[in-house]
Amino acid sequence: MAESRQNLAETRAQETAPARATDLVTEHGRTTIADDVVAKIAAIAAREVPGVHDLVSQGVGGTLSGLTQRVAGGGGDNIGTQGVSVEVGQREAAVDLRMIVDYGVSIPQVADAVRRNIRNRVNSMTGLAVREVNIDVADLYFPQQQQTETRVQ
Repeated sequence: MAESRQNLAETRAQETAPARATDLVTEHGRTTIADDVVAKIAAIAAREVPGVHDLVSQGVGGTLSGLTQRVAGGGGDNIGTQGVSVEVGQREAAVDLRMIVDYGVSIPQVADAVRRNIRNRVNSMTGLAVREVNIDVADLYFPQQQQTETRVQ
């Protein structure tokens, strides 16, 4: 009898407590997905789209960081969350990102492809519905920039 009261109390507590969207609870246990994981998924999904050269942080720090990476040869190898921020709710997420696109591509088409890929990847990997993806195209990448930077090194 005491055991059934305890189970009932636990069930009520689970039903009334607001669960984070990234807390997946089953009868076998709980899985928690950190917000940074959602941000990494979004960053990788954005980089998978042809025409996206790189993701960059906000402000001067991001510009200097991006320049340092390019000069050092780090380019797009960083799989971190630079240039991506997420807000995760109970069942939804919103993504903001800053990116550099390749010169000559259609920016609206690249942006649409980035939105689609982020929505699909985040949803399939976490179960979250991506409510919006806000994109800031911060710069253009010219192929001759890399040739000039390579010669300078």
